[in-house]
Amino acid sequence: MAMSAEQKAAVIADYQQSQGDTGSPEVQVALLSHQISHLTEHFKQHIHDHHSRRGLLKMVNQRRNLLDYLKSRNQQRYKDLISKLGLRR
Repeated sequence: MAMSAEQKAAVIADYQQSQGDTGSPEVQVALLSHQISHLTEHFKQHIHDHHSRRGLLKMVNQRRNLLDYLKSRNQQRYKDLISKLGLRR
């Protein structure tokens, strides 16, 4: 099930850099992390859903690339983001 508009707006509001910001790496990583956690719960019940697993792996790779980009541009924003999201790195 996709993320509702209210959930998406709440995640964007928590991680946006300025008013109306929806494209910064922080917002994109936060949205991907929310979707990844939702899909992880889905796979606990639907073990053989291999098509969705492929989508999950694509999301994980996209999040990793965005985090690498943020780390190369601004170390402090990267550290703040991973601590706020609770990601291991």
